[in-house]
Amino acid sequence: MLNGGMSSSETAPRDEPAEALPAVAPQLRALRRRASLTLEAAARQAGLSPAHLSRLETGQRQPSLPMLLSLARIYGTTVSELLGESAADRDAVVRAADMDPTVAGGWTYWQAGAAGRGMQALRVHVPHGSQGDIVRVHPGEEWLYVLKGRLRLRLGDALHRLGPGDSAHFDSLTPHRIAAQDPDGVELLFVHTLLQSPTAALCLGPTPGETP
Repeated sequence: MLNGGMSSSETAPRDEPAEALPAVAPQLRALRRRASLTLEAAARQAGLSPAHLSRLETGQRQPSLPMLLSLARIYGTTVSELLGESAADRDAVVRAADMDPTVAGGWTYWQAGAAGRGMQALRVHVPHGSQGDIVRVHPGEEWLYVLKGRLRLRLGDALHRLGPGDSAHFDSLTPHRIAAQDPDGVELLFVHTLLQSPTAALCLGPTPGETP
């Protein structure tokens, strides 16, 4: 599972070989300054020493993928931008006719925002009995708004029941589960910051002995 959290270990084997990733040094320093963070403050949030972060910014070290995820979260950007990849021009408006449904794990998703952003906006239909036993934990934040039906949302040890017009905004490092309460399922507006982590990598699997 991809995880933006960093340990305190900073040994060389945790970094990727220099040829494994594009040179990110110029972007790291520019994006840190754009986020108005000192070297010391950014390093502290990333679980690094200032000297280690300085070596990343000067190209003496190449960061691992988990480190890139952590820095992207701290700087409020995407891994693509950290790597210096320029995103193609995107339309600000997404038309309903262009929102083709995608089915994964029983859920139906409609892309409601431009791809490649730091946030992803979706309209989601969650059928009754689908994925209710899957616990999710990943870096970032999530916001959801119930359009139709009733939702059971478990955040950590707390169970919340939401109806149409209710919303929730939470840190997605909090273990969470989403399940439809009604036989017809539930429809949601959903915004999250996944930092390009694959959906399949965000699931820890069922929690034995528990019901959503």
